[in-house]
Amino acid sequence: MWTDAKAEVGEASGSRASIRRRVLNSLLLCAGDMGYLDKYMQDKLFVLQLAVSGLRGVTRVILANNPLSGALILAALFWASPWQGLLGTLGVLVSTLTAVIMGQDSTEVSGGLHGFNGMLVSLLMGVFSSAGDWYWWLVVPACLGSATCVFLYSGLSSLLDRWDLPVSVFPFNITILLYLLCTGPNNPYFPHHAVMPPGALEPNDTKLLTVEVTRGIFLGVGQIFACGALGPSLLIVGAVLLYSPLLAVHALLGSAVGTLAGLSVAVRHDSLYSGLLGFNGALGCMAVGGLFFTFTWRTHLFAIASAFLSAYADIALSNLLGTVGLPACSWAATLTSTLMLLLTGSLATYRIPVGQVMAPEHNLRSRTQWEAGNTAERESTDV
Repeated sequence: MWTDAKAEVGEASGSRASIRRRVLNSLLLCAGDMGYLDKYMQDKLFVLQLAVSGLRGVTRVILANNPLSGALILAALFWASPWQGLLGTLGVLVSTLTAVIMGQDSTEVSGGLHGFNGMLVSLLMGVFSSAGDWYWWLVVPACLGSATCVFLYSGLSSLLDRWDLPVSVFPFNITILLYLLCTGPNNPYFPHHAVMPPGALEPNDTKLLTVEVTRGIFLGVGQIFACGALGPSLLIVGAVLLYSPLLAVHALLGSAVGTLAGLSVAVRHDSLYSGLLGFNGALGCMAVGGLFFTFTWRTHLFAIASAFLSAYADIALSNLLGTVGLPACSWAATLTSTLMLLLTGSLATYRIPVGQVMAPEHNLRSRTQWEAGNTAERESTDV
């Protein structure tokens, strides 16, 4: 009798452990870069390949590369604003199709590298437009701007490849500034809002709302996609978490650093509460903290320094460009990350070549295996 009871308990615990393993394996299949999906999609319909490439392009905005994360991010954008979600979808599809027509490298196209700049251009055109939602004429410059990003990406890549640097969002930053300079705030067809510098001299309340500041840290991650709603921003954080927990931690850490930097120079409180001071810090921290550098305690501190530099550079550029009504976009994080990748010294040994960058956990595991192999090789040589 006791033997039967023990056997039943053992079978029950074994079945529970088996279920947990299956759930864990399913989650692992959905996490990371999902490289196996590309092999599976090779002989599928072009429309399906385009969808996967587009979803990868969506996540490239936030330095990830996972189509399921891209679907979650698109859901978050449609949740926040259906019009913005539509513009973002249009931007990533137009730029990806342009890359296909131009005959760009198929690996780059399938990896979403030609989609994310176009998506950002379309999103920001919608955000800055003062014509309101569902202004259909905006589709014209959104499509043209998205296509232009592909030309800029192709040209800049041949230049930056010499130093093994990513093109990043240089095409987006260039295109959106050119568009805003060409149209102007009072354009009869494509009017846009003038931007106020975060350091504008306005009477700040002496009372700082802790809850709003904390909320602004999460919004800082959402503002990478020009999303200023808390619920969709949390969903975007969840999408990054699905791709890489390490990257999600650095995103929130960088956003918090950006908020702290804003507090230290007494910027307007609404810039803190809206998350606008957090997204450049988040991008700067994510780029260094495990993505382009193998994660160690040194590179972790390096990532925090990058977040601070990105945040202060963003405040400076926002104050400068805000005098003529222009946004600083993500120039600060882009320039800071590029400079960090050019650094020499001991930290350069942790640098990952651009063509080999994958999820931070995969990068860390690959380096551990490489170091173990080198150690074994040295020991065999000594013998």
